[in-house]
Amino acid sequence: MARPEYPVTPAVRFLRDQGIAFEPHLYPYEDRGGTSHAAKALKVPEHCVIKTLVMEADNRTPLLVLMHGDCEVSTRRLARIIGAKHIVPCDPSAAHRLTGYLVGGTSPFGTRSSLPVYAERSIFSLERIYINGGKRGFLVAMQPAELPGLLQLFPVDIAIQNGYIA
Repeated sequence: MARPEYPVTPAVRFLRDQGIAFEPHLYPYEDRGGTSHAAKALKVPEHCVIKTLVMEADNRTPLLVLMHGDCEVSTRRLARIIGAKHIVPCDPSAAHRLTGYLVGGTSPFGTRSSLPVYAERSIFSLERIYINGGKRGFLVAMQPAELPGLLQLFPVDIAIQNGYIA
């Protein structure tokens, strides 16, 4: 059997096991390039590139947030939604321990720990999303309608775009 031309990560194995159709996209990873660099490299709108953020509530409960690449997360609004005082980004070493992925290569699929996933609701109105495939410089394109059946998912309205809550 021919070896695939893309990495077979825990995320890829998870998607295959679930029978989910996806298209692999490799691009040259750039440290601190973020979703802007990925979108330019793949020639897709940054709004369709979905970042996976590992965060934790004030009681140190970890969670994942899926957000448009061109938006920020209103942690204040998310904290109110989940009944926490505040939400902060996880330390990179804790994020790696929880997910098995390095920062910049974090996928919501195939994580070491089962974590609740809070996804910006407007992601589901997109025709196609580009989300991390479990390695820096590797995104998978898929239909966002597949996400609820795959993850412990909670749709939320927490996007900040151009300084304003969307």
